[in-house]
Amino acid sequence: MAPPRARALLLPLAAATVLVASTIFLFAAAGASRWRPADTGLPVPETSAGISYVPVISGVASASKGQELSFLDENGQPDDPNSGSSSASGTGAGRCAPRDAAVRVFVYDMPPEFHFGLLGWAPPSGDAGGVWPDVRGGDAPRYPGGLNQQHSVEYWLTLDLLASSSAAQCGAAVRVADSRDADVVFVPFFASLSYNRHSKAVPPEKVSRDMSLQEKLVRYLVAQPEWKRSGGADHVIVAHHPNSLLHARLALFPAMFVLSDFGRYHPRVASLEKDLIAPYRHMAKTFLNDTAGFDDRPTLLYFRGAIYRKEGGNIRQELYNMLKDEKDVLFSFGSVQDHGVSKASQGMHSSKFCLNIAGDTPSSNRLFDAIVSHCVPVIISDDIELPYEDVLDYSKFSIFVRSSDAVKKGYLMRLIKGVDKRRWTRMWNRLKEVDKHFEYQFPSKKDDAVQMIWQALARKVPSIRLKAHRFRRSSRSERANK
Repeated sequence: MAPPRARALLLPLAAATVLVASTIFLFAAAGASRWRPADTGLPVPETSAGISYVPVISGVASASKGQELSFLDENGQPDDPNSGSSSASGTGAGRCAPRDAAVRVFVYDMPPEFHFGLLGWAPPSGDAGGVWPDVRGGDAPRYPGGLNQQHSVEYWLTLDLLASSSAAQCGAAVRVADSRDADVVFVPFFASLSYNRHSKAVPPEKVSRDMSLQEKLVRYLVAQPEWKRSGGADHVIVAHHPNSLLHARLALFPAMFVLSDFGRYHPRVASLEKDLIAPYRHMAKTFLNDTAGFDDRPTLLYFRGAIYRKEGGNIRQELYNMLKDEKDVLFSFGSVQDHGVSKASQGMHSSKFCLNIAGDTPSSNRLFDAIVSHCVPVIISDDIELPYEDVLDYSKFSIFVRSSDAVKKGYLMRLIKGVDKRRWTRMWNRLKEVDKHFEYQFPSKKDDAVQMIWQALARKVPSIRLKAHRFRRSSRSERANK
């Protein structure tokens, strides 16, 4: 056996070796036979560093009844339960208690460059160390308009968390001050906005700001004790734009991603078992007080959008050629320019059925435009995944058609014309009931998109906890053997 002094010298060397090996595992190039994303060139790991993928366990995690939880005020500071009036739970009277929420969330106080700084926000003078804007009273930095809005999920979730600790009543999620009290750890990186605005390098820089932020993000997270404690399994990262987080997704894949679909992710990196699908923010106007029933919608079938698409979107061109001359069918090219959103809203509000066809990716905001227009969606996208589908039956207000059937001559029109007024009206009424689940707003409201996402995340907490516990089991075993 080596003398004590030699053993003491060997221990740091062994630890450094493990750290280097872990880094190589996450970042080094993999074998040529392994699948590589066409848009990154990054390797795909074979396993998840001690984290096993497990089926989602239904049920909502609840806080321990006797546990006192730390709790942030509206400025992000720990709330003092001894100041002013307090309830038995240790929070101010009339305030939301963390244990009353479906999911308790710890939020990293990351520098503004990762989130609201991308919107031009900066801490007020005299508050150089400030991280968050004051969102009391519903005021918040504005998110850019246009198509940027459709992937703004991280913005709405972050705002909801900032407001949650000063809310009079609990929403589905509440922010806690101590990560040990949390069910999940939220990473406030506005990944979609970063991609939309900063994915191209600006000369003389050779690296885009988006890539630089992703590199900083990885370095920040892997250095945090919360990440080390779970291997990232209990972290939540929103990357709703299909191209967002391109350079960091492989390194951060043990975390739960909140995505629009899995079209540009390898199943080892993202899957329905591990991750969450969130709706796009719709661009069409919600049809309020809708009384335009079957006989008031003259267009039978409607589509307006890009017709010529790459990858899986070739079916759009085939359907256009088949349907362009059909009676009561409006199938046309359209874009956000030339009042495209306004025209799409008008078209959907006056149509019975609205086509949602796969494009470059399996999903698009067109589905959610149709839902809030109460135009029965006809979904032709074989690989689409849908938000909250474990609690929401889309077949009650949508029609699903396999791509192989849709391109058969006459098939689609026979199917649509076979839906009688009575069945269509049932679906229309159901659309008017569920449209609230697809509304992003601040402050958020009961059962809107923000609250539905938190509830969906809460249903995954038992699975997240299991993976984190299994990671700790293996990591402690490794430490014991050193």
